[in-house]
Formats: sequence, structure tokens, C-alpha cells
Amino acid sequence: MNLNLKDKVIIVTGGSKGIGWGITTSLANEGAIPFIVGRKEGDVKRAVETIKNNGGKASYAIAELTIPEQCEKAVEKVVKEFGRIDGLVNNAGVNDGVGLENGNYADFMRSIQRNVAHYYMMAHLALPYLKESKGAIVNIGSKTAETGQGGTSGYAAANGGRNALTREWAVELLPYSIRVNAVIVAECYTPLYDRWIKTFDNPTEKLAGITSKIPLEKRMTTAEEIADMVTFLISSKSSHTTGQLIYVDGGYTHLDRAL
Repeated sequence: MNLNLKDKVIIVTGGSKGIGWGITTSLANEGAIPFIVGRKEGDVKRAVETIKNNGGKASYAIAELTIPEQCEKAVEKVVKEFGRIDGLVNNAGVNDGVGLENGNYADFMRSIQRNVAHYYMMAHLALPYLKESKGAIVNIGSKTAETGQGGTSGYAAANGGRNALTREWAVELLPYSIRVNAVIVAECYTPLYDRWIKTFDNPTEKLAGITSKIPLEKRMTTAEEIADMVTFLISSKSSHTTGQLIYVDGGYTHLDRAL
């Protein structure tokens, strides 16, 4: 299927590793120009070079997304370089384990900054250009907003905010034909997930226990499966889909895990 994404300029925050890298790759495979915004220059540059070495187009900006001025400079760079923005994928974030019992207010607010405040900032900055292109926004979210996890109040609250903003922006941006959707992730094995699993005394058994509770095929969702849904939602092939929270999770969130 031709998704009509050739030479469309799509910002992907955190687009050099994990799910973000899957999204960047999927977009590039469809002929889009992913513009990665990330804070680790080495990772970002390697990702862009990999896309280019495989015949695609890509570019980047280095930014700490919790600093508004750096978000501004990133958007200025993409506009200066390409003159347009056709889509925004808000993906960057981290399950930082800021809980209620063992956390504190300062860390909680830091978690909100790291996991949802920059979603607003990037969308706000990109909006004038998305109006011109009638582009689309996809927010990446987590099952923690619905299922809870325990010990991660900041991340869960931020993801509840991501879901709410998805619906709110979908309403606010209707007059501009800008679609806004979210892809919700449950269990996807990324470098960050690997780091979390290894905090347990029995990581192999812990991973097997989680995987056994994923209804469809008893396996983790791949980054590619999440990425391909994001690419579809960014594309004009999903032209009448907005305000939706789409769960790419093998049924983990909504099906009976006793299955």
C-alpha cells in the first residue's frame, strides 16, 4: 500500500532508539523524511546515517526536551532545513519509577516534565506549520494510564495526560483538518525495558511470566508493529481517524489475561 508519505517531513522525538527508532525506520521505508529530535548526539547521528546509507532521507536536531528553548531551536531547524512540517510523533519519555510511597513532589514534577510537558511544547511549536500542511500528530502512550503498574506515579499520570491531550487536541484542531491520535504500548522489548527487567533478582523468570500473560501469541509486541501503526496514522490513508487511542499490544490491556 502506498501511504503517500514520500518526502513528507515528520518530527519524531526520541527517534534514535527503541520504539522511536522503529518509527523512524518505518517512516523512512515509506519515503518520508524523519526528523529526529533527541538529546544524545552520538545515537541520533548514527540513526540518521543508517537511514541515509540505506537510501533514505533523514535529519536531526539535538535537544533536551525538558528545556523549552531547545524545543524551539529544534523546530526552527526543521523549518529552516525543509520549509515545512507534515507530522509530529511525540514519543520520547521514560518510565522513571517515581512512586507515591517512596517518591517526592520534586521528582514527581520532574517526571511530568520528562514525559508529557514536552508533548505539549512540541505540538504548540509545530502547530503553525501543521496548519499549513494539514498534517497529523501521533502521541505514544503506555498502558500504565489504564492498568496501573505500581511504583510509577509520575509516568502513569503523564500517560493519562497524553491520552487526555490526544482527545483534547483532536477537538481543538478539527477546524484545521489536523488529526490527532495515540498509539498505546503495553509490553514491547526495548533497551529501556531490558534495563528494567534486569533490576529483578530473576529477570528470565520475570520476563517469561509477563510474556505468558500477553493474549495474542504469548509474545511481546515488536517495535516494528507499533511503528507501522504510527506510520499509518500519520499518513493520509487514515484520513478520517482522529481522537483515537489505539492499543497495539496483543490484547494485553483489554482482553482477559487469564486466557
